[in-house]
Amino acid sequence: MANPAPASPRGIAITEHRLANGLRVVLSEDHLTPVAAVCLWYDVGSRHEVAGRTGLAHLFEHLMFQGSANVSNNGHFELVQGAGGSLNGTTSFERTNYFETMPAHQLELALWLEADRMGSLLAALDDTSMENQRDVVKNERRQRYDNVPYGTAFEKLTALSFPGDHPYHHTPIGSMADLDAATLDDARAFFRTYYAPNNAVLSVVGDIDPEQTIAWVEKYFGSIPAHDGKQPPRSGELPDTIGREIREQLHEDVPSRALMAAYRLPHDGTREADAADLALTILGSGESSRLYNRLVRRDRTAVAAGFGLLRLAGAPSLGWLDVKTSGDATLDQIEAAVDEELARFAAEGPTPEELERAQAQIEREWLDRLTTVAGRADELCRYAVLFGDPKLLNDALPKVLDVTAEEVRAVAEARLHPDNRAVLAYEPTADAVVGTDATDDSDASDDTAATEEEGAAV
Repeated sequence: MANPAPASPRGIAITEHRLANGLRVVLSEDHLTPVAAVCLWYDVGSRHEVAGRTGLAHLFEHLMFQGSANVSNNGHFELVQGAGGSLNGTTSFERTNYFETMPAHQLELALWLEADRMGSLLAALDDTSMENQRDVVKNERRQRYDNVPYGTAFEKLTALSFPGDHPYHHTPIGSMADLDAATLDDARAFFRTYYAPNNAVLSVVGDIDPEQTIAWVEKYFGSIPAHDGKQPPRSGELPDTIGREIREQLHEDVPSRALMAAYRLPHDGTREADAADLALTILGSGESSRLYNRLVRRDRTAVAAGFGLLRLAGAPSLGWLDVKTSGDATLDQIEAAVDEELARFAAEGPTPEELERAQAQIEREWLDRLTTVAGRADELCRYAVLFGDPKLLNDALPKVLDVTAEEVRAVAEARLHPDNRAVLAYEPTADAVVGTDATDDSDASDDTAATEEEGAAV
């Protein structure tokens, strides 16, 4: 049964369907270019894992590219790329997604491929593919976390910000020990529990014929049985603030001193989260931000200073501060300047010009994302899985533009203070060179986005 959603003057047209087996389907036509995007979100991420089996959601994402009943090992990549398309998958705390962008006339191929592995992956899952991808994920961990300067900062700050028994305490990459401990039976049970049509949302956006698309979806997905064995994730609720500063001092082979911190912020999907996003944009996004102007331009105590928001729906979001020092500047100098700027912002709030500029920046980033059919398909799945309604996509930007300066000031006053943060203080080892940056000058939000999602290797 179709439920078309009329397009608003500033929105996109959205049509919803649901198959008998529970698969939720979201369609949006766009005939501007002859391409179509397929996006499939499974409602499973690292927050669904249990102690001793961390990293299984991400490991399984890799296994999904190892073949199924009718597709050989690596065949998914070969067929999509051979048809002129692109594809990948990622895992986060809250979901696992798979996506293809295809020439419009190859849409049926992408739908068949996704349905084949949803319905028949276990036919191809064996010890060989399990061991192969276990090694791939362990190597990914070495490359992105263990063997790069500051590489474990995201993992450490997450663990400090959330209590040990909290579902968000560990990151999607998982631990080496848990990856080694995962068995083929664990993977099979994981698939049966979470990779079911009634635990997924499929979006298709672009140059499509809706009736034909639904007919293909029914043809390929309709016979896959539902599964009711999934348990809801443990509650991620916590007090609004940590209540004290949690600090870890690190002496590592890094190129410069660094101050990194995570602040507990409002849940994604709330007006307060939008206000927090604006606050962090003003304080630490780009070279016009307050912290960059203070630390890099004025004081010259830092070579990079950023503040970004990791939005989380099932737990408090996290604000990520990342400052790399310059020359002989000390962490005490950096921290005093940061606290001074945050206190001033909490007392005075943003200027009208700062608020307007931040809203314009977020608007530009949002519209850039929605410019592509793949971006729209992903956001439709996001709103359907995390918030229950894909049509909320059309309300997202107006809500940000409606936030007031007082709301931005208030969230900063309530949340951006020393008693609500976890801190990593990096000091280089004696033989490290102080005063050079290990990364580029990108802001903290870019680093967070790259770290929070673990992807399949292409």
